[in-house]
Amino acid sequence: MKIINAEGAVLGRLASVVAKHLMSGEEVKVVNAEKAIVIGSKDMILNDFMSKRRRRQARKGPHYPKRADMILKRTVRGMVPYQKPRGREAYKKLRVYIGIPSEFEGKAEKIEKIEKTPAAFMTLENISRGLGG
Repeated sequence: MKIINAEGAVLGRLASVVAKHLMSGEEVKVVNAEKAIVIGSKDMILNDFMSKRRRRQARKGPHYPKRADMILKRTVRGMVPYQKPRGREAYKKLRVYIGIPSEFEGKAEKIEKIEKTPAAFMTLENISRGLGG
């Protein structure tokens, strides 16, 4: 079982690392999902996520999440062949948490963190609030 701390990690890079571990058969738990970052201007990021949510039909979908943990999980889903049996089994081994549950404190390893914080970025927590989650 691999426990990954998402604090300060770029969303796409984090998701690709998680997908790689899942496809190799490991069980992955991601903590501090709300502290992962998306690089870009705030207007661009919110418009991108809002347009995804608006283009759906209420009953038919596609359904895009509002919560930070579910946004991260959906991003990983895009990097795993979840419609095939091998990918579906791998995707079931993923757990994403907001904050750090008491049983994982001190056990989580950090993923490559950006030393230089970009000028324009948003955390998943801020994106989630902007979407109304």
